[in-house]
Amino acid sequence: MSGPREDRATIEVDGVAMVRLLGPHDRLLRTLEQQYPDLDVHVRGNQITLGGTPADVTAASQLVRELVTMIQNGHDLGEVEVASSARILEQGAGSPADVLSQAILTSRGKSIRPKTLGQKAYVDAIDLNTIVFGIGPAGTGKTYLAMAKAVQALQRKEVDRIILTRPAVEAGERLGFLPGTLTDKIDPYLRPLYDALNEMMDPELVPKLLATGVVEVAPLAYMRGRTLNSSFIVLDEAQNTTPEQMKMFLTRLGFGSKMVVTGDITQVDLPTGASGLQLVTRVLGDIDDIHFARLTSDDVVRHTLVGRIVDAYTKYDAQRMAQQHERETARGTGAEGANRAERRAGLPRDRQAGIRRNPRRGGW
Repeated sequence: MSGPREDRATIEVDGVAMVRLLGPHDRLLRTLEQQYPDLDVHVRGNQITLGGTPADVTAASQLVRELVTMIQNGHDLGEVEVASSARILEQGAGSPADVLSQAILTSRGKSIRPKTLGQKAYVDAIDLNTIVFGIGPAGTGKTYLAMAKAVQALQRKEVDRIILTRPAVEAGERLGFLPGTLTDKIDPYLRPLYDALNEMMDPELVPKLLATGVVEVAPLAYMRGRTLNSSFIVLDEAQNTTPEQMKMFLTRLGFGSKMVVTGDITQVDLPTGASGLQLVTRVLGDIDDIHFARLTSDDVVRHTLVGRIVDAYTKYDAQRMAQQHERETARGTGAEGANRAERRAGLPRDRQAGIRRNPRRGGW
């Protein structure tokens, strides 16, 4: 009895494109092999030979050709792009070279663009809606892409200013131990936003824009009482807002403005645990011109290990919640059984236990 039929395909790749396709230390080639574990991949000169089942060879050939097209279009490839392109082709969502080709910004020779299908949907939602919530785990580019869209809108003169804000969760006690003025104390919480700005814009221009108010980076508390017209407003770390703070922020929206709210509902640092981001998904879910973009571990664009860490914690949290539910159910069943026994006996539990109550004092 013969084994499964095998196919082979050979793809010619330009020398320069081949170097970029393989990546440093053939890292991209290994990523390709991880996508199709049963596929044999051999590189010799300017040729890539693929061997395996017909389905694997067909899929891998299409993926390699898409990656070569992306390289020829000036797209910098990484492990994330290889995995994302494979998923796009598997889902039949179009050509990765087309889906992932939209550059939001080009700064110092580096293009900022969505790298996954989820990120592309998120960026498109920002273009089409006035308020967008980007919800997902760490490393999915929620804040980075939102800030890139804000800088793009400013450069296109679609808005007059950019406002970036975050809640200072620990403003109660820990800020008091930091040296300096209130601004100095809050600055560490806003530093990630400054770093992203300096990466997307001319570092010499950023201080001037901050000084003139064209770009404003401020804690969420500074938003109260304001109406923000002709602005692109980004609220970061929104899972650490209270329901009252979230309502206050959203009602700052003025004419000609756009809001993007980002956060990870699995990382709430509030002492009470009552997150405004968790509540708003239920309150505003059916309102037009408000969009909820949900990113997953498939959209993580940091080290590939980050996606696996996110999945592991998600699995652990689900197991812990299931165990807690079982314990609560068991306790409820036990209490209900005890109550039924008391009703059958017609006596309160203290009498069953032999403890006498003093009616005069009202105590035991």
